[in-house]
Amino acid sequence: MVKSADKSLIRKLKSLLMTKKERKLSFVMRVKQLIEPVIVRLEAIDSKISGQGKVVRPVYYRNEDLKKIFGLSNNTIIKYRQTGVLPFTKLGDIFLYDAVKIEKILHENNS
Repeated sequence: MVKSADKSLIRKLKSLLMTKKERKLSFVMRVKQLIEPVIVRLEAIDSKISGQGKVVRPVYYRNEDLKKIFGLSNNTIIKYRQTGVLPFTKLGDIFLYDAVKIEKILHENNS
């Protein structure tokens, strides 16, 4: 009798376990259904901003840019221009500094 009671208990436990598994599976499926639209929206947002996330580097810097980015004063910029440390192009009254050349100077001085 004990054996048949044990078998009956094992069957009941298995059915309870199956029910728990089924409940878990059902829960996971419901969560997945709820998350799916959010994922689609996030992917759409990501695709829209992925092209905008690139850092746009200017081709030329102006005096104000050098002051803000590198913390240079007017006098230092003038001194660097006059001594040839800072290559420049003059367009009217505006001094332009090639960004690629400045980066090259920075990398050379960094070594």
